[in-house]
Amino acid sequence: MKIMKTLSRKLSSEEIQSFGNELEEMRKEILSKVGQEDADHIKRVYKVYRYTEALGRGLLHFSFDPITFVLGTSLLTISKILNNMEIGHNVMHGQYDWMNDKRFNSRTFEWDIVSDSSQWKFYHNYMHHTYTNVIGKDHDYGYNFTRLTEEQKWKPTYLGQVFANMFLAFNFQWGVGAHGPRVEYMEKPKKQRTKRTYKEYRDVFFKKIELQLVKDYIFFPALAGLNFPKVFLGNLLANMFRNLWTYSVIFCGHFTENTETFSTEELKNETKADWYLRQLKGSSNLKGGKLFYVMTGHLSHQIEHHMFPDIPAKRYQEIAPRLQEICKRYGQHYNSAGFIKQFASVWKRIFAYSFPDKIATKIMEPRNAKARKRLDALSVQTITIEDKELTAVS
Repeated sequence: MKIMKTLSRKLSSEEIQSFGNELEEMRKEILSKVGQEDADHIKRVYKVYRYTEALGRGLLHFSFDPITFVLGTSLLTISKILNNMEIGHNVMHGQYDWMNDKRFNSRTFEWDIVSDSSQWKFYHNYMHHTYTNVIGKDHDYGYNFTRLTEEQKWKPTYLGQVFANMFLAFNFQWGVGAHGPRVEYMEKPKKQRTKRTYKEYRDVFFKKIELQLVKDYIFFPALAGLNFPKVFLGNLLANMFRNLWTYSVIFCGHFTENTETFSTEELKNETKADWYLRQLKGSSNLKGGKLFYVMTGHLSHQIEHHMFPDIPAKRYQEIAPRLQEICKRYGQHYNSAGFIKQFASVWKRIFAYSFPDKIATKIMEPRNAKARKRLDALSVQTITIEDKELTAVS
Protein backbone atom coordinates (compact mmCIF):
# COMPACT_ATOMS: atom_id res chain seq x y z
CA MET A 1 0.00 0.00 0.00
CA LYS A 2 1.37 3.38 -0.99
CA ILE A 3 1.26 5.98 1.76
CA MET A 4 -1.37 8.65 1.07
CA LYS A 5 0.16 11.75 -0.49
CA THR A 6 -2.17 14.64 0.24
CA LEU A 7 -4.70 16.11 2.66
CA SER A 8 -6.01 18.50 0.00
CA ARG A 9 -8.49 17.98 -2.79
CA LYS A 10 -7.29 17.91 -6.40
CA LEU A 11 -7.74 21.20 -8.25
CA SER A 12 -8.56 21.65 -11.91
CA SER A 13 -6.10 23.58 -14.08
CA GLU A 14 -8.48 26.56 -14.02
CA GLU A 15 -8.65 26.51 -10.22
CA ILE A 16 -4.88 26.26 -9.92
CA GLN A 17 -4.46 29.29 -12.16
CA SER A 18 -7.06 31.22 -10.18
CA PHE A 19 -5.31 30.24 -6.94
CA GLY A 20 -2.01 31.51 -8.35
CA ASN A 21 -3.57 34.74 -9.57
CA GLU A 22 -4.89 35.53 -6.10
CA LEU A 23 -1.45 34.97 -4.58
CA GLU A 24 0.20 37.15 -7.23
CA GLU A 25 -2.20 39.97 -6.47
CA MET A 26 -1.51 39.67 -2.76
CA ARG A 27 2.24 39.61 -3.41
CA LYS A 28 2.05 42.87 -5.39
CA GLU A 29 -0.05 44.51 -2.68
CA ILE A 30 2.33 43.51 0.12
CA LEU A 31 5.40 44.60 -1.84
CA SER A 32 3.83 48.02 -2.36
CA LYS A 33 3.75 48.46 1.44
CA VAL A 34 7.39 47.54 2.05
CA GLY A 35 9.35 50.51 3.35
CA GLN A 36 10.33 52.34 6.52
CA GLU A 37 8.45 50.02 8.86
CA ASP A 38 10.45 47.06 7.59
CA ALA A 39 13.74 48.98 7.75
CA ASP A 40 13.04 50.01 11.33
CA HIS A 41 12.28 46.42 12.27
CA ILE A 42 15.51 44.91 10.94
CA LYS A 43 17.57 47.75 12.45
CA ARG A 44 16.00 47.10 15.88
CA VAL A 45 16.74 43.40 15.59
CA TYR A 46 20.31 44.19 14.55
CA LYS A 47 20.79 46.37 17.65
CA VAL A 48 19.47 43.62 19.90
CA TYR A 49 21.82 41.16 18.20
CA ARG A 50 24.84 43.42 18.80
CA TYR A 51 23.90 44.32 22.39
CA THR A 52 23.22 40.72 23.41
CA GLU A 53 26.53 39.65 21.86
CA ALA A 54 28.47 42.38 23.69
CA LEU A 55 26.74 41.71 27.01
CA GLY A 56 27.00 37.96 26.63
CA ARG A 57 30.69 38.00 25.81
CA GLY A 58 31.35 40.53 28.57
CA LEU A 59 29.66 38.39 31.19
CA LEU A 60 31.50 35.29 29.99
CA HIS A 61 34.85 37.07 30.09
CA PHE A 62 34.38 38.31 33.63
CA SER A 63 32.22 35.53 35.08
CA PHE A 64 33.36 34.08 38.38
CA ASP A 65 30.14 32.33 39.39
CA PRO A 66 27.58 30.04 37.72
CA ILE A 67 24.88 32.73 37.47
CA THR A 68 26.91 35.17 35.36
CA PHE A 69 28.22 32.27 33.27
CA VAL A 70 24.69 31.02 32.53
CA LEU A 71 23.44 34.53 31.79
CA GLY A 72 26.39 35.27 29.52
CA THR A 73 25.94 32.02 27.62
CA SER A 74 22.19 32.65 27.28
CA LEU A 75 22.68 36.16 25.88
CA LEU A 76 25.32 34.93 23.44
CA THR A 77 22.95 32.16 22.34
CA ILE A 78 20.20 34.70 21.66
CA SER A 79 22.64 36.83 19.69
CA LYS A 80 23.75 33.88 17.56
CA ILE A 81 20.13 32.84 16.90
CA LEU A 82 19.20 36.36 15.77
CA ASN A 83 22.27 36.55 13.54
CA ASN A 84 21.41 33.20 12.00
CA MET A 85 17.64 33.43 11.66
CA GLU A 86 15.98 36.86 11.59
CA ILE A 87 19.03 38.66 10.20
CA GLY A 88 21.25 36.23 8.26
CA HIS A 89 18.69 34.01 6.58
CA ASN A 90 16.40 36.87 5.60
CA VAL A 91 19.12 39.32 4.56
CA MET A 92 20.72 36.71 2.29
CA HIS A 93 17.36 36.22 0.59
CA GLY A 94 17.64 39.84 -0.56
CA GLN A 95 14.70 40.97 1.55
CA TYR A 96 16.46 44.21 2.53
CA ASP A 97 18.68 44.97 -0.49
CA TRP A 98 16.46 47.95 -1.29
CA MET A 99 17.73 49.69 1.87
CA ASN A 100 21.22 50.21 0.36
CA ASP A 101 22.70 49.46 3.77
CA LYS A 102 25.82 47.29 3.71
CA ARG A 103 24.78 45.61 6.96
CA PHE A 104 21.73 44.16 5.21
CA ASN A 105 23.02 43.55 1.69
CA SER A 106 22.61 39.99 0.42
CA ARG A 107 25.70 40.19 -1.79
CA THR A 108 28.12 41.05 1.02
CA PHE A 109 26.56 39.70 4.23
CA GLU A 110 28.41 36.90 6.01
CA TRP A 111 26.83 35.12 8.95
CA ASP A 112 28.19 33.70 12.19
CA ILE A 113 28.20 29.99 11.27
CA VAL A 114 30.63 27.70 9.45
CA SER A 115 28.49 27.65 6.29
CA ASP A 116 29.87 30.00 3.62
CA SER A 117 27.20 32.51 2.56
CA SER A 118 27.89 32.26 -1.20
CA GLN A 119 27.54 28.47 -1.20
CA TRP A 120 24.44 28.64 0.98
CA LYS A 121 22.78 31.14 -1.36
CA PHE A 122 23.29 28.81 -4.30
CA TYR A 123 22.00 25.59 -2.81
CA HIS A 124 19.31 27.20 -0.63
CA ASN A 125 18.05 30.31 -2.43
CA TYR A 126 18.30 28.75 -5.88
CA MET A 127 18.17 24.95 -5.60
CA HIS A 128 15.88 24.57 -2.57
CA HIS A 129 13.45 27.37 -3.35
CA THR A 130 13.20 26.41 -7.02
CA TYR A 131 12.84 22.66 -6.48
CA THR A 132 11.20 22.56 -3.05
CA ASN A 133 10.67 18.93 -1.97
CA VAL A 134 11.43 17.57 -5.45
CA ILE A 135 13.22 14.29 -4.82
CA GLY A 136 16.61 14.27 -6.50
CA LYS A 137 16.73 18.04 -7.04
CA ASP A 138 16.10 19.59 -3.61
CA HIS A 139 19.24 18.61 -1.72
CA ASP A 140 17.88 20.26 1.43
CA TYR A 141 15.27 17.51 1.56
CA GLY A 142 16.69 15.33 4.31
CA TYR A 143 20.16 16.74 3.65
CA ASN A 144 20.97 13.64 1.58
CA PHE A 145 21.17 11.23 4.51
CA THR A 146 17.63 11.18 5.93
CA ARG A 147 14.87 9.20 4.21
CA LEU A 148 11.49 10.89 4.62
CA THR A 149 9.30 9.39 1.90
CA GLU A 150 8.69 6.07 0.17
CA GLU A 151 9.85 7.80 -3.03
CA GLN A 152 13.39 7.48 -1.65
CA LYS A 153 14.66 3.91 -2.02
CA TRP A 154 15.26 2.27 1.34
CA LYS A 155 18.79 1.18 2.28
CA PRO A 156 19.97 -0.50 5.50
CA THR A 157 21.98 2.62 6.38
CA TYR A 158 18.68 4.45 7.01
CA LEU A 159 18.11 2.30 10.10
CA GLY A 160 20.45 4.64 11.96
CA GLN A 161 18.91 7.90 10.80
CA VAL A 162 17.25 8.62 14.16
CA PHE A 163 20.69 8.69 15.79
CA ALA A 164 22.20 10.52 12.82
CA ASN A 165 19.58 13.26 13.21
CA MET A 166 20.28 13.56 16.92
CA PHE A 167 23.92 14.17 16.04
CA LEU A 168 22.92 16.64 13.29
CA ALA A 169 20.69 18.60 15.66
CA PHE A 170 23.60 19.36 17.98
CA ASN A 171 25.93 20.13 15.07
CA PHE A 172 23.53 21.65 12.56
CA GLN A 173 25.80 24.44 11.32
CA TRP A 174 28.34 21.80 10.28
CA GLY A 175 25.73 19.85 8.34
CA VAL A 176 24.55 23.01 6.59
CA GLY A 177 28.12 24.05 5.82
CA ALA A 178 29.28 20.66 4.52
CA HIS A 179 26.21 20.57 2.29
CA GLY A 180 27.41 23.62 0.36
CA PRO A 181 30.49 22.59 -1.65
CA ARG A 182 29.08 19.23 -2.74
CA VAL A 183 25.74 20.64 -3.95
CA GLU A 184 27.39 23.61 -5.65
CA TYR A 185 29.84 21.34 -7.47
CA MET A 186 27.09 18.88 -8.50
CA GLU A 187 24.52 21.41 -9.66
CA LYS A 188 26.54 24.23 -11.21
CA PRO A 189 26.33 24.29 -15.05
CA LYS A 190 28.93 22.00 -16.65
CA LYS A 191 30.98 24.89 -18.07
CA GLN A 192 31.35 26.42 -14.60
CA ARG A 193 32.04 23.06 -12.98
CA THR A 194 34.99 22.31 -15.26
CA LYS A 195 36.62 25.61 -14.31
CA ARG A 196 36.79 24.68 -10.62
CA THR A 197 37.55 21.36 -8.99
CA TYR A 198 35.56 19.97 -6.08
CA LYS A 199 38.59 20.67 -3.89
CA GLU A 200 38.31 24.39 -4.70
CA TYR A 201 34.66 24.43 -3.64
CA ARG A 202 35.57 22.53 -0.48
CA ASP A 203 38.43 24.94 0.28
CA VAL A 204 35.87 27.78 0.51
CA PHE A 205 34.08 25.82 3.22
CA PHE A 206 37.33 25.01 5.05
CA LYS A 207 38.32 28.69 5.03
CA LYS A 208 35.04 29.62 6.67
CA ILE A 209 35.54 26.87 9.27
CA GLU A 210 38.96 28.28 10.07
CA LEU A 211 37.60 31.80 10.59
CA GLN A 212 34.79 30.59 12.87
CA LEU A 213 36.97 28.31 14.97
CA VAL A 214 39.62 30.98 15.49
CA LYS A 215 37.00 33.58 16.49
CA ASP A 216 35.00 31.46 18.94
CA TYR A 217 37.59 29.09 20.35
CA ILE A 218 40.90 30.96 20.20
CA PHE A 219 40.51 34.75 19.87
CA PHE A 220 37.73 35.47 22.39
CA PRO A 221 38.87 32.85 24.95
CA ALA A 222 42.44 34.21 24.71
CA LEU A 223 41.17 37.72 25.50
CA ALA A 224 39.82 36.37 28.78
CA GLY A 225 43.23 35.21 30.02
CA LEU A 226 42.76 32.87 32.97
CA ASN A 227 39.07 32.69 32.12
CA PHE A 228 39.95 30.95 28.82
CA PRO A 229 38.19 27.63 29.69
CA LYS A 230 34.93 29.33 30.70
CA VAL A 231 34.80 31.50 27.58
CA PHE A 232 35.66 28.48 25.41
CA LEU A 233 32.85 26.48 27.05
CA GLY A 234 30.39 29.38 26.82
CA ASN A 235 31.00 29.73 23.08
CA LEU A 236 30.70 25.98 22.60
CA LEU A 237 27.35 25.88 24.44
CA ALA A 238 25.99 28.97 22.65
CA ASN A 239 26.78 27.41 19.28
CA MET A 240 25.23 24.10 20.35
CA PHE A 241 21.99 25.70 21.58
CA ARG A 242 21.78 27.78 18.39
CA ASN A 243 22.24 24.58 16.37
CA LEU A 244 19.47 22.79 18.28
CA TRP A 245 17.08 25.69 17.79
CA THR A 246 17.71 26.18 14.07
CA TYR A 247 17.50 22.43 13.41
CA SER A 248 14.16 22.25 15.22
CA VAL A 249 12.63 25.23 13.43
CA ILE A 250 13.85 24.26 9.97
CA PHE A 251 12.83 20.62 10.25
CA CYS A 252 9.39 21.66 11.54
CA GLY A 253 8.97 23.84 8.46
CA HIS A 254 9.87 21.11 5.98
CA PHE A 255 9.51 17.57 7.30
CA THR A 256 6.32 17.24 9.35
CA GLU A 257 4.28 14.15 8.50
CA ASN A 258 1.82 16.10 6.32
CA THR A 259 4.33 17.83 4.03
CA GLU A 260 4.38 16.36 0.54
CA THR A 261 7.12 15.41 -1.89
CA PHE A 262 7.25 15.61 -5.67
CA SER A 263 8.99 13.96 -8.61
CA THR A 264 10.85 15.66 -11.45
CA GLU A 265 8.08 14.42 -13.76
CA GLU A 266 5.58 16.60 -11.90
CA LEU A 267 7.65 19.67 -12.74
CA LYS A 268 7.07 19.34 -16.47
CA ASN A 269 5.18 22.40 -17.78
CA GLU A 270 4.92 23.76 -14.22
CA THR A 271 3.45 27.27 -14.13
CA LYS A 272 3.96 29.90 -11.45
CA ALA A 273 0.54 28.94 -10.05
CA ASP A 274 1.62 25.28 -9.91
CA TRP A 275 4.80 26.38 -8.13
CA TYR A 276 2.75 28.28 -5.52
CA LEU A 277 0.65 25.18 -4.90
CA ARG A 278 3.78 23.04 -4.52
CA GLN A 279 5.19 25.45 -1.94
CA LEU A 280 1.96 25.17 0.07
CA LYS A 281 1.94 21.38 0.01
CA GLY A 282 5.63 21.07 0.82
CA SER A 283 5.71 23.36 3.86
CA SER A 284 4.38 23.62 7.41
CA ASN A 285 3.97 26.44 9.93
CA LEU A 286 4.43 26.88 13.66
CA LYS A 287 1.96 28.78 15.84
CA GLY A 288 3.31 31.23 18.41
CA GLY A 289 3.66 34.85 19.45
CA LYS A 290 5.67 37.78 18.06
CA LEU A 291 8.82 37.04 20.06
CA PHE A 292 8.69 33.40 18.96
CA TYR A 293 8.31 34.50 15.34
CA VAL A 294 11.38 36.77 15.55
CA MET A 295 13.48 34.06 17.17
CA THR A 296 12.55 31.67 14.35
CA GLY A 297 13.46 34.28 11.75
CA HIS A 298 9.75 34.11 10.88
CA LEU A 299 10.41 30.62 9.51
CA SER A 300 7.53 29.75 11.80
CA HIS A 301 5.70 30.97 8.66
CA GLN A 302 7.50 28.56 6.34
CA ILE A 303 4.54 28.36 3.96
CA GLU A 304 4.57 32.12 3.41
CA HIS A 305 8.37 32.14 3.18
CA HIS A 306 8.42 29.47 0.49
CA MET A 307 5.85 31.40 -1.51
CA PHE A 308 7.37 34.86 -1.00
CA PRO A 309 11.06 34.41 -0.06
CA ASP A 310 12.09 37.96 -1.06
CA ILE A 311 9.37 39.77 0.92
CA PRO A 312 10.60 41.02 4.35
CA ALA A 313 9.77 38.17 6.72
CA LYS A 314 7.94 40.33 9.26
CA ARG A 315 5.19 40.68 6.63
CA TYR A 316 4.38 36.96 6.82
CA GLN A 317 2.21 37.57 9.89
CA GLU A 318 0.09 39.88 7.76
CA ILE A 319 -0.07 37.44 4.85
CA ALA A 320 -0.86 34.30 6.86
CA PRO A 321 -4.56 34.84 7.73
CA ARG A 322 -5.34 35.94 4.17
CA LEU A 323 -3.55 32.91 2.75
CA GLN A 324 -5.43 30.60 5.11
CA GLU A 325 -8.71 32.02 3.87
CA ILE A 326 -7.70 31.45 0.25
CA CYS A 327 -6.61 27.89 1.01
CA LYS A 328 -9.93 27.19 2.73
CA ARG A 329 -11.89 28.36 -0.31
CA TYR A 330 -9.90 26.08 -2.60
CA GLY A 331 -10.01 23.07 -0.28
CA GLN A 332 -6.27 23.09 0.34
CA HIS A 333 -4.68 21.97 3.59
CA TYR A 334 -2.85 24.78 5.41
CA ASN A 335 -0.39 22.87 7.59
CA SER A 336 -0.06 24.80 10.85
CA ALA A 337 0.22 23.67 14.48
CA GLY A 338 2.11 24.28 17.70
CA PHE A 339 5.82 23.58 18.03
CA ILE A 340 5.50 20.42 20.14
CA LYS A 341 2.97 18.82 17.80
CA GLN A 342 4.95 19.65 14.66
CA PHE A 343 8.29 18.59 16.11
CA ALA A 344 6.80 15.30 17.28
CA SER A 345 5.47 14.64 13.79
CA VAL A 346 8.93 15.33 12.33
CA TRP A 347 10.45 12.65 14.52
CA LYS A 348 7.60 10.28 13.76
CA ARG A 349 8.44 10.67 10.08
CA ILE A 350 12.18 10.26 10.64
CA PHE A 351 11.53 7.10 12.67
CA ALA A 352 8.95 5.64 10.26
CA TYR A 353 11.01 5.99 7.10
CA SER A 354 14.12 4.54 8.71
CA PHE A 355 12.36 1.22 8.05
CA PRO A 356 11.32 -0.45 4.77
CA ASP A 357 8.01 0.67 3.23
CA LYS A 358 5.80 -2.04 4.77
CA ILE A 359 6.75 -0.99 8.30
CA ALA A 360 6.75 2.72 7.42
CA THR A 361 3.20 2.39 6.06
CA LYS A 362 1.93 0.90 9.32
CA ILE A 363 3.55 3.68 11.38
CA MET A 364 2.17 6.39 9.10
CA GLU A 365 -1.28 4.77 8.75
CA PRO A 366 -3.02 7.16 11.22
CA ARG A 367 -2.13 9.96 8.81
CA ASN A 368 -3.80 8.05 5.96
CA ALA A 369 -6.97 7.70 8.01
CA LYS A 370 -6.91 11.38 8.86
CA ALA A 371 -6.50 12.28 5.21
CA ARG A 372 -9.39 10.07 4.10
CA LYS A 373 -11.64 11.45 6.84
CA ARG A 374 -10.84 15.04 5.92
CA LEU A 375 -11.37 14.49 2.20
CA ASP A 376 -14.67 12.68 2.81
CA ALA A 377 -15.88 15.52 5.01
CA LEU A 378 -15.26 18.27 2.46
CA SER A 379 -18.48 20.13 1.64
CA VAL A 380 -19.54 21.56 -1.71
CA GLN A 381 -19.33 25.29 -2.28
CA THR A 382 -19.12 27.63 -5.24
CA ILE A 383 -15.88 29.32 -6.32
CA THR A 384 -16.04 32.09 -8.87
CA ILE A 385 -13.13 31.86 -11.30
CA GLU A 386 -12.73 34.59 -13.90
CA ASP A 387 -16.45 35.34 -13.81
CA LYS A 388 -17.26 31.66 -14.35
CA GLU A 389 -18.80 29.64 -11.55
CA LEU A 390 -17.31 26.22 -10.97
CA THR A 391 -18.66 23.73 -8.45
CA ALA A 392 -15.83 22.85 -6.09
CA VAL A 393 -15.28 20.96 -2.88
CA SER A 394 -13.96 22.88 0.09
